[in-house]
Amino acid sequence: MITVFGTGTGAPLPPDAGAALAGAGLVVGARRHLAAAALPDTAARIVLGPLAPALDAIGRHLEEAGREEDEREDAAAGRGRVVVLASGDPGFFGIVRALAERFGAERLDVRPGVSSVATAFARAGLTWDDAVVVSAHGRDLRTAVNVCRAHPKVAVLTGPGSGPAELGAALRSAGRVLVVASELGADDAERTERVSPAEAAARDWGPAVNVVLCLDESRVLSPVRTVAGPPPGPSRWALSEDEFAHRDSMITKFEVRALALARLGPRLGEHVWDVGAGSGSVAVECARFGAAVTAVEKTGDGVERVRANAAAHGVDVTVVHGAAPAVLSGLPDPDAVFVGGGGRELPAVVTACARRARRAVVVAVAALDRVPAAREALVAAGLDCDGVLLQSSRLAPLPGDVTRLAAANPVFLLWGVRPPAHGDVPQGVPHGVPDGVSSDVRSDVRSDEGVAQ
Repeated sequence: MITVFGTGTGAPLPPDAGAALAGAGLVVGARRHLAAAALPDTAARIVLGPLAPALDAIGRHLEEAGREEDEREDAAAGRGRVVVLASGDPGFFGIVRALAERFGAERLDVRPGVSSVATAFARAGLTWDDAVVVSAHGRDLRTAVNVCRAHPKVAVLTGPGSGPAELGAALRSAGRVLVVASELGADDAERTERVSPAEAAARDWGPAVNVVLCLDESRVLSPVRTVAGPPPGPSRWALSEDEFAHRDSMITKFEVRALALARLGPRLGEHVWDVGAGSGSVAVECARFGAAVTAVEKTGDGVERVRANAAAHGVDVTVVHGAAPAVLSGLPDPDAVFVGGGGRELPAVVTACARRARRAVVVAVAALDRVPAAREALVAAGLDCDGVLLQSSRLAPLPGDVTRLAAANPVFLLWGVRPPAHGDVPQGVPHGVPDGVSSDVRSDVRSDEGVAQ
């Protein structure tokens, strides 16, 4: 068996750890955990640093102990037991997942402590049943940034190169407050500070282990909840045009929007551009799925319309006033892009978007003459291109309580998908949605949630 003890944030080992340690053949933990524990002289010790060598050593110990017990019927009970000492809750972004994947969950006896995330929210006096938790420890910071832009209550587990300063620098214009909880559980060193993103970016936070709470204080207090986790995705999408403010029916129709959303695949942790946003209907729908969204619109009244539609649907959309492609150069790279409209600048816009999109570009074109150039731009950027001509007819009433079919203008929908590079591994996204970041564990498990280095 492998017994995993989580000390909790700043807490000592639990009372039942003594008996487990006394009978252990191998004890694994951070240097401070090993130094604080009463270990038997006969137990081998491994100081945790990189995770992979520790897992290999545990595997060798279990194999050797198994052979010894096979050879000696009088082998001492528990000779092969492994005890792992960890901080916080080792099942939350911690070593439990790596141990279970390597040795099987049935061999684990886990005694969890209080996680640093629970402690950070407690220090801030906030509930966290509606929070999104994302790890930036050993991961690309952009996922955490996108989650913070899209969700009002986020906890970010930080790491070297992706700490409060880097997070603050990326969120300067996001209208958020950061609560930086450092050295949680350390009586003399623990600090909890509320700062603006700009203030966080200007500070040198040093090597301290941090949990950063990113809050939209205008939306941070939620109603009483019965289900923990972030709000679920929308119960319906491809909303009717009359659910958006628009000018002279200049809006992406819901039939087109439905297929565009399917090809864009917006999700929490990603960044989507809506270029030529018009009413912002695509931007709003992507934001309702949890993506961070930037809408680009060249008209002043269009900018205000997009903002109004976002507010009406309770989502955050960053609206940029300017003409593409020139205005795109200052924006963070997107995962997916929707391009609407179809003026003479369309090929240049599609080219600029396709060069920077990490995953997909979807283009809606009404004019037949613009289709070849748009398709060529997608292919030239290395995307696999496909498309359809959408022609729909809606039910419309006639006098006499009868119905006719009213044809909508046909629209070409093209999409380009970037082929996966050889050896690419899908990136995780946050806790509470499929393939969540909280289930995306690598060998660089966060140090204060199960592994202390």
